[in-house]
Amino acid sequence: MNILIKPLTTEKLTKQTGNIKLYGFVVDRRANKIDVKNAVERSYGVNVDDVRTMNYKPKNKSRMTKTGIISGKTKSVKKAIVTLKTGEEIDFYATV
Repeated sequence: MNILIKPLTTEKLTKQTGNIKLYGFVVDRRANKIDVKNAVERSYGVNVDDVRTMNYKPKNKSRMTKTGIISGKTKSVKKAIVTLKTGEEIDFYATV
């Protein structure tokens, strides 16, 4: 099971990365906090202090087209906010 799907690089998290060392990830829905902690420590070689998780349910979306109304749902996602120990940091852009 691939636990870390992708890192979150939103404006809010980028600002908090500089101040409080918070990093966000989209994770597998079946992963728990311990799995996320171990995956981040293995992938980035850092020590994790705290993990918070959030489950986002799918939202109903609809749009008008020439042929009528198309309705559907967005995907359900699980996000994890990871706090690192003092002095540690992750550089997402090092491999770009």
